[in-house]
Amino acid sequence: MTKPRLLLISFSPIVSDARVLKQVVAFRDDFELTTVGYGPAPEGVAAHWEVPRSADYQDYNGRLITLHAYRAVYWRISAVKWVREHLPRGEYDIILANEPEAVGVAQWLRPRLGIHADLHEYTPRLNEEHAAWARRIKPYHEWICRTYVSKAASWTTVSNGLIREYEKEFGFRPELVTNAAPFADLTPTPVEAPLRLVHSGACLRNRNLDEMIQAVEASRADATLDLYLTPNHPDYLEELRALTAGSTRVRILDPVPYADLIRTINAYDVGIHLLPPTNFNNTWALPNKLFDYVQARLGVLIGPSPEMREYVERYGFGAVADGFGAADLTRTIDALTVEDVRGYKERAHASAHALGAQEQVQVWRRNLDAIAGRERS
Repeated sequence: MTKPRLLLISFSPIVSDARVLKQVVAFRDDFELTTVGYGPAPEGVAAHWEVPRSADYQDYNGRLITLHAYRAVYWRISAVKWVREHLPRGEYDIILANEPEAVGVAQWLRPRLGIHADLHEYTPRLNEEHAAWARRIKPYHEWICRTYVSKAASWTTVSNGLIREYEKEFGFRPELVTNAAPFADLTPTPVEAPLRLVHSGACLRNRNLDEMIQAVEASRADATLDLYLTPNHPDYLEELRALTAGSTRVRILDPVPYADLIRTINAYDVGIHLLPPTNFNNTWALPNKLFDYVQARLGVLIGPSPEMREYVERYGFGAVADGFGAADLTRTIDALTVEDVRGYKERAHASAHALGAQEQVQVWRRNLDAIAGRERS
């Protein structure tokens, strides 16, 4: 039998997009897989359409936004136009569309069997902390969800809070696929003083990374902090470098490729993520770094984010601060002992299989198989 033809669309650099790469690995053998995205082809695909960097996926026409001419806004987006101009219609059996922006053009491409929408965020409230964005851009994203996303054959998203909101606002209920990392065959490293704390991720101003730095500097505990940061906001990164200049406890380090990240941070003791609830998506975040820390066999230290807290407390691999401020984190660090951290790391080790990506990928597989009309034994 010929394999079903699957088109995967993601307006991201696929080779460095951890969630989308899991889709590629999951489906490149069972489907004739073609990818569409920025940057080079991921390994093992049958074909790849490289969207040029100049074709932005968020270059909304402000005048049309003001006029609420949302259909015209969408079809004038450079990345959407590029896909319409270059890809053939009716050539694919199934389309896996990542994020709402990809779903409308996926429908235009007319897949023979249907579309699965993987929704990495709740886009209508993505930047709601900015009043102008909430007033002007939120209604556009709501229109996208009502007009295109609701008509997909099936949906997945990253946390239960987002599932509830999509169902409440738009009437469809995604299934949960967490941002779990692939299982890593590692063991916890020995714990001794000083405790080695680590944070890896995007250098974004709304992440309040300076609070983590201040918390460690103020702590009475024998602990250090290394931050591996991607330069998303270069001006903020420079501020953090200035803040830590001359520090003997905190270092700002260059990011490492995601393929090397988990083995790199395995040398540490505790992974920190203090994510203030500045908007809806931050409030209900269940980010990949939580699962990265587990696969790296680290203890985990977080603020009281409800989705993350559930995992930390259920599996017992970390501690939860009382709040999101520097003082809250300082108190939690001060209370850590070497024995506590050894226990956290052992429980992360015990949880690594259960929390690995292999279980989550099966949800995507089941949805695509249902669209394909196949039953997997």
